[in-house]
Amino acid sequence: MTSLDDGFTAHFGRRPTIRVQAPGRVNLIGEHTDYNEGLVLPVAISRYVRIAAAPNGTDHIRLRSFAYSGVADLRADAPAEASVPAWARYPQGVAVTLSRRGVRLAGVDALIDSDLPIGSGLSSSAALEVAASLVFEQAAGSHLSPRDRAMLCHEAEVEFVGVPCGIMDQFAVSLCRRGRALFLDCRSLETHHLPLPAGLAIAVCDTGVRRTVGDSAYAARRRECEDALAWLAVRGRHASALRDVTLDDMRLIEEMPDPLPRRVRHVVTENARVIETARAVEGGEVTRLRDIFLASHDSLRDDYEVSTPELDAMVEAALASPGAVAARMTGAGFGGAVVTLVHRDRQSEFLEAVAGGYRRRTDREGAFFASEATEGSP
Repeated sequence: MTSLDDGFTAHFGRRPTIRVQAPGRVNLIGEHTDYNEGLVLPVAISRYVRIAAAPNGTDHIRLRSFAYSGVADLRADAPAEASVPAWARYPQGVAVTLSRRGVRLAGVDALIDSDLPIGSGLSSSAALEVAASLVFEQAAGSHLSPRDRAMLCHEAEVEFVGVPCGIMDQFAVSLCRRGRALFLDCRSLETHHLPLPAGLAIAVCDTGVRRTVGDSAYAARRRECEDALAWLAVRGRHASALRDVTLDDMRLIEEMPDPLPRRVRHVVTENARVIETARAVEGGEVTRLRDIFLASHDSLRDDYEVSTPELDAMVEAALASPGAVAARMTGAGFGGAVVTLVHRDRQSEFLEAVAGGYRRRTDREGAFFASEATEGSP
């Protein structure tokens, strides 16, 4: 973190005393199920948001970023009142939510850096929130548990920033463990850590197509899920979330106006695929994962309609590359990245081949990196 320390010194005129980091995440399977109180299976990846900071003896929180110009300046006793750049709304929301929870914020200077691609579906916003919370907590002499921190950061993103996201990202950033996937029940918030097969590595294949999770299309999918629940309730099938709908309900569901049957079908079958994947991972049945992942991607493309030609091309290129075990789009969609499981001893060969395959299919340059399943923030 030497360059971050030096950057902090250049901006603020002294050395940092607080250093934190929070990883991104990639979701192996379970897409658009979290806000439907369903099941997900993410892992933390070895790309991070890092922050160097130091108390400043004032009542101001001053935030700078290597990625953006300008300073976000918040009053520690009234953080909601400041007008800040869009990127700083996430740490501002965390500060506001901490203050509402009774944490007495202290003045602090902070410099943010990241090697986590923004807008790639890898939870850069959740990583920024969790890292910011760690800084604000340390400066205030407070400490939340990882679970409480995840819930606070989720509240900040939904209620302050206004992004109607599910709970998965903040939980993954905070609670994942090295070498394991996090099986999360988004209703009960129960978690289980599943060891990944030793011979597999994770490859992230970024299409280079950026998306904003607050876009109208994401919000529209959430409304469609709510509309489906309301339609079912009128016909006597009451469910608190699509998590409660089963394949036995499909005959009734098919009577809904389009596109609601397809949205419901995706959520119902995706929850089943999370369970199937967890069983395959626990049993070391690696060969089963290709078909499960591909069924998930097809459902996201055809039933949920959140894929793009570039994501489809990346999945094709990945599965045609040596060492590939399974591939699917990951994250909310409308751009972003593909997650691929690859044989560890062939990951370099895979990364070279998939880059060329994607370029031939789209005439675009993607970005590619391998990652281990890593530890969440403490």
